[in-house]
Amino acid sequence: MQIGFIGTGVMGTGIVLNLLKAGHAVVVYNRTKAHAQTVLDAGATWAATPAEVAAQAKLVMTMVGYPSDVEDVYTGEHGIFTAVQPDSVVVDMTTSTPALAVKLTGVAHDHHVLALDAPVSGGDVGAKNATLTVMVGGDRAAYDQVLPVFQQIGQRVNYFGDAGKGQHTKMANQIMIAGTMTGLTEMLVYAKAAGLDLPQVLATLSSGGADNWSMDNYVPRILKGDYTPGFFAKHFLKDLRIALQEADRMQLDLPATKQAKLLYEAMVDDYGLGNDGTRGLIKTYEQK
Repeated sequence: MQIGFIGTGVMGTGIVLNLLKAGHAVVVYNRTKAHAQTVLDAGATWAATPAEVAAQAKLVMTMVGYPSDVEDVYTGEHGIFTAVQPDSVVVDMTTSTPALAVKLTGVAHDHHVLALDAPVSGGDVGAKNATLTVMVGGDRAAYDQVLPVFQQIGQRVNYFGDAGKGQHTKMANQIMIAGTMTGLTEMLVYAKAAGLDLPQVLATLSSGGADNWSMDNYVPRILKGDYTPGFFAKHFLKDLRIALQEADRMQLDLPATKQAKLLYEAMVDDYGLGNDGTRGLIKTYEQK
């Protein structure tokens, strides 16, 4: 299958490499071409604009940074909707707002195109190893059509309903991750202050009730001083802000998530660590 993919960052690169391994022809676009070199070397082809991607592929997938980037990629001067082919499917895998997913689905239908919002969880490890969790909302017919492709990049794929429901599910995921990230950070700060052997603490906690994905995958990197982004802290902060905006809209008070947002605002805005991975939160404790 000819697939278009827009956004070859940390996550997009892993996904495209797995699509290529599965035998698909993939045409890519990224705002900075140099960041696409890894997938180009692996056999992907280059398009100069999102419109050129859409003109070449009837399945177009996007994974960019912020909702404003999503909107520009789809509706901008050289966006997907300026050249999309009728009866195509567009799949936005960016973590974005539910309202934007609904809006883009409406525009897609105006172009006789089906649309899905399909954010993922699993970080750079999941993207590399094709073990992502894919959370899908949008047109059911499109989901049925694209499911085999999702299964080539992820180990769990679930459909949650109409447009925006994939994004709402990702917000639930990020709310949970916020708790595990603050928990693992303060666990390490406490254990270090108490003079405990940190690798031994990790081995012990990972075999008991405190075990969780973030601890298993991020604490070993922290102990090595590796803060390379599998997922940028600045993007996680964006997600927490979206989650809290949606909570406010639903008249929900989420105090723990509000506190996590404040901590990541300090990391990103005060300490300038937005390009670190989310586990870099521990640096802000070390500097206090």
